Amino acid sequence: MITTTNNDRYFFFLVSFSCVLSVAVVALGAFTRLTEAGLGCPDWPGCYGFFTVPQTALEQQAAATFFPQTPLEPQKAWNEMLHRYIAGSLGLFIAAINIMAWRKPSRPKLLPSLLLCMVVVQALLGMWTVTLVLMPAVVMAHLLGGFSIVSLLWLLRLQLQSPPSIITNIAAKPLRRLQIAAIISVIAVFFQIALGGWTAANYAALVCSQLPICEANWQQLFDAKAFLLVQPPHDSYQYGVLDYGQRVSIHVVHRIGAMITTVVVLTMAWLCWLQHSLRRYSFGLMLLLLVQIGLGVTNVVASLPLAVAVAHNVTGLGLLVMMVSVSYRVGVGSRRSRTIVQPLPQE
Repeated sequence: MITTTNNDRYFFFLVSFSCVLSVAVVALGAFTRLTEAGLGCPDWPGCYGFFTVPQTALEQQAAATFFPQTPLEPQKAWNEMLHRYIAGSLGLFIAAINIMAWRKPSRPKLLPSLLLCMVVVQALLGMWTVTLVLMPAVVMAHLLGGFSIVSLLWLLRLQLQSPPSIITNIAAKPLRRLQIAAIISVIAVFFQIALGGWTAANYAALVCSQLPICEANWQQLFDAKAFLLVQPPHDSYQYGVLDYGQRVSIHVVHRIGAMITTVVVLTMAWLCWLQHSLRRYSFGLMLLLLVQIGLGVTNVVASLPLAVAVAHNVTGLGLLVMMVSVSYRVGVGSRRSRTIVQPLPQE
């Protein structure tokens, strides 16, 4: 376990700042997607052949000449480029984290290396999002990549903090059950986020406007082909290419997934409540879950308000990060407990 010393203070601050910046990237990514600015710039990494959004009359004329099929919309282009600028800055900070990590033997190496690989993959996904004209599988993967980077940065930050307090007074069997439940909870939340990404990427968020499931006869409309990651090629996937029944299928599965995830999170919160040292996580999980449910309901009844939809993405990220924290806590804290209580060798 690595503690934060004076020598590691700047490294810890760099990781912490990068973590905050990664959350901003996710929020801006959601904002870009929800404002239909994902193709605000039809090329990558520039915008209409320039390093920034074309502004002068000459630049705009050149943009119209080279990209006649995609007229320039300055506001959408700026939304897209702002997201790229901040995401690029995050990539540079993660590169700096790797340089600092490998300069000192005591600093962790695995997570920084994974983060650097994720940044490269995320950059490729960002490029393919544009070049493959919002192909749903790529859009969803891009969203999951952003969430993964935040989670890995947070996990690295946890490693750099002082060691967590020892988990005591928990028998081996209940502790093992708690660890398994934490892993299942992380998987459930991550899978539900993927369903949300698939719903957004296929423009299925507004096909059902009633609660709790859908006003449509979804049992008869259900089509498993809606979940095929490889869809037939299209000139553009913007605004969706699936039919009504397929979009209903996606939306309903996302809602059912939300119900299952709610049960999983509530169970994890209850298990944390039973352990005095984990009760603060129980409060955090309950708060985030209630906020997320409220935001999800508001998205349905108010037809996806922009601010609420972005907050729904960020709160889902918060739930994932909280679950990662719990998993780390019950894993590392219990290992320290077993290490410390080992009997001394007999003389």
